[in-house]
Amino acid sequence: MSNFIPLSVPNFGPEEAARADEAIRSGWVSTSGARVGEFEGQLAAYVGMPRAVAANAGSSALHLAALAAGIGPGQEVIVPTLTFIAAVSPLTRYVGAEPVFIGCDDSLCIDPDAVEDFCANRCTLKADGLYNDRTGARVAALEVVHVFGNMADMPRLLDIARRYRLTLIEDATEALGTRYTAGPLAGRYAGTMGDAGCYSFNGNKIITTGAGGMLVSNHPDWAEHAKHLSTQAKADELQFLHDEVGYNYRMTNVQASLGLAQLARLEDFIAIKQARYDQYRRGLDGVRGLRILPFRDEEGTVRSNHWFFSLDLRGAGLDRDRFIAGLQARNIQTRPVWALIHEQADYPKNEAYGLDKALGYRAGIVNLPCSTNLTEADCDRVIEAVLALAAG
Repeated sequence: MSNFIPLSVPNFGPEEAARADEAIRSGWVSTSGARVGEFEGQLAAYVGMPRAVAANAGSSALHLAALAAGIGPGQEVIVPTLTFIAAVSPLTRYVGAEPVFIGCDDSLCIDPDAVEDFCANRCTLKADGLYNDRTGARVAALEVVHVFGNMADMPRLLDIARRYRLTLIEDATEALGTRYTAGPLAGRYAGTMGDAGCYSFNGNKIITTGAGGMLVSNHPDWAEHAKHLSTQAKADELQFLHDEVGYNYRMTNVQASLGLAQLARLEDFIAIKQARYDQYRRGLDGVRGLRILPFRDEEGTVRSNHWFFSLDLRGAGLDRDRFIAGLQARNIQTRPVWALIHEQADYPKNEAYGLDKALGYRAGIVNLPCSTNLTEADCDRVIEAVLALAAG
């Protein structure tokens, strides 16, 4: 890599270039072409699902999931506040529903205790579903985001969704490849346990098509409906007849060609992520009060994709923004965790619960460089710079 160490960039090689070139030379560069269906099939096979539906972004896939699930006006969706805003808006504002924000546990994923408390003590379960005591609205769904590739506590969250009759939608946009290795969910991948799951292939994800997403569902009719909606809801392609409002959410053939090459490298990418994460832990965890946040895989039940690495500065007494600026001055890119969504424009009017940990992590963690082409030497340089700043 160059003297500048970026946070997270694509890892493309000769196979990606060859596949993209083949798509361009074929003339099938847009939303038609064989590679889209091929990519859908290979992704579905990788995560063990019968079908996948390609989209032009992870947020588009989430919007399709909301539409397929029938989420709409007058309903509420339980969502995390510590996540990217594109995880929340497609399931709420895009379809006219309202969010109820919940804080995180120490995995940075939605806190099952706070979800349970909201459902049990602030809602009433009726014959036709769960109702919010304060607003009177039906709570239709629960969204789980596998933050930074860390598996959320799915056994508990699936149980909560079942008992309170909630549709469970998994945002696995950061967690492709994360799976349970032991326990009742052994072999199940992030995104495949709820009613629907979504992945992202944005430029900073573990595999990328530049932009793109994918939806999978345990309801075959949902997947079929999502595919129909993503292609402008054409009922008759020859006559251009449309039987409902559709969307131009299709993935291009060029993107799918890149995706096929990237998917073939996914397991190698995950191994690299694990190695760099272990290197950061050896060099930084517990030194001068610094802490590298663990992944759930350390409990021996999950293989994480280790997409993003989080450094907790609070024990070292370091100011987050000064720390980020200090690394930037050394040509090292880092970033804070997202601003909490319940504080964003248009959302403060919505309910929010169990926020203490989310507020603390927002103030005290930064993400370290984690590209799959990050070398050992690059990682050592980041570690040295972090320790220099921690030493004052």
